[in-house]
Amino acid sequence: MRAPCEAYAPVLAEVATGDAVLDRGGRRHVEHCLRCQAEVVQYRKLLRALQAMRAEVIEPAPGLLPELLNAVGEAAEHRAMRGALSGRKAAYLGGIAAATAAAAGGAIVIASRSRKRFKLAS
Repeated sequence: MRAPCEAYAPVLAEVATGDAVLDRGGRRHVEHCLRCQAEVVQYRKLLRALQAMRAEVIEPAPGLLPELLNAVGEAAEHRAMRGALSGRKAAYLGGIAAATAAAAGGAIVIASRSRKRFKLAS
């Protein structure tokens, strides 16, 4: 945007709603600036769409609210269980890794002792 557009852009939404009025320089700028005119038109279209939506009444299907609340509850339980299980999985995998390392260390010690015994016997 050019400098005048940047100056008037913050108030164009209020101009579109009628909550603000531009000064003479601002009105002159918007009259000649296609970008600012397009922005005012977009704000007015948005306002019309929002006003049309306000008049619409949407009736939910019978039983929709309990189904929705049930689904949200199930999703929350599933997420909580997944969080608890992933924490347990990390602890479980850490325990397996520690046990494996201990078993490997024990196997090395036993193997080295058994080699010494065979050397002494020969």
